[in-house]
Amino acid sequence: MSSKSIFFLLGCLSFSLCSCQNPGKLDVITDLPSSLSENSGIVSYDGKTIWLIEDSGNNDNIFHVDFNGKIIKHLDLKNAKNKDWEDLTKDHYGNLYVGDFGNNENHRENLVIYKLPNPEQEKGDKIKSEKIEFRYPEQKKFPPKKSKLYYDAEAFFHWGNSLYIITKNRTRPYDGKAMIYKVPDTKGSYEAELIGEWFLCNDQNRCSATAATISPDGKTIAVLGYGTLWLITDFEFDHFYKGSVKQIDLGLRTQLEAICFIGHDTLLLSDERSRATGGNLYRLQLSKILKPEPNTKGKP
Repeated sequence: MSSKSIFFLLGCLSFSLCSCQNPGKLDVITDLPSSLSENSGIVSYDGKTIWLIEDSGNNDNIFHVDFNGKIIKHLDLKNAKNKDWEDLTKDHYGNLYVGDFGNNENHRENLVIYKLPNPEQEKGDKIKSEKIEFRYPEQKKFPPKKSKLYYDAEAFFHWGNSLYIITKNRTRPYDGKAMIYKVPDTKGSYEAELIGEWFLCNDQNRCSATAATISPDGKTIAVLGYGTLWLITDFEFDHFYKGSVKQIDLGLRTQLEAICFIGHDTLLLSDERSRATGGNLYRLQLSKILKPEPNTKGKP
């Protein structure tokens, strides 16, 4: 057995109430525009279109894209700068949140989440934004030593009156741990509250969190990695990561960096384009991959 296979097995066994699943099936909805090759976050308001962002080095825009891969509209964000936009989420009021917290080298001291009104209701080509600035109080050095590189982030979701951030581990050697932080969803400057640590697994290529989302009913949290999906149910806030966790191999090894729910049973996912791979919008029906195994025991 290879070292990667051993690490994967250990990672599965390390989950509380975890069960490793058979590979899920992603259905391709459309090829995303080549101009949006570095897409890093998606949300959907109507289940028929998505709003999309790109990460560092790209414009300060959000893009409205339909399921045929056509850009319907783009909006410029006022009072915002794309330092490293990494994820999107929305609240029950329709407000949109842009996570500008990409921090590959762990040296940033200007982390921010931009809060926007519902972009579906914007008639012009610009949209206002408010700043939710924050810092990780546990980080004392910028950057910290290699064994403490916990302060990059590409994943968050909204629930209640808070934004929950799941950090992307870049430690060397890699220890598989994500830090879970919480910040208020209103304009201001905050110290993020550390609410827990979550061990994902020992394989950095699969087990670094790249996006997150929560179902509209608040009963399922989905966390995405490069080809891996974690579904969390039967949890209590704020320690949701202690709930029942199912790890699913998506059977894909592209740069998956965006995820959102439409309804309670369907996920949309997208990946960055790299040469001839990726750059797609996918659909995943949870009911198809979470079917219980047929019970043949005791049958004649």
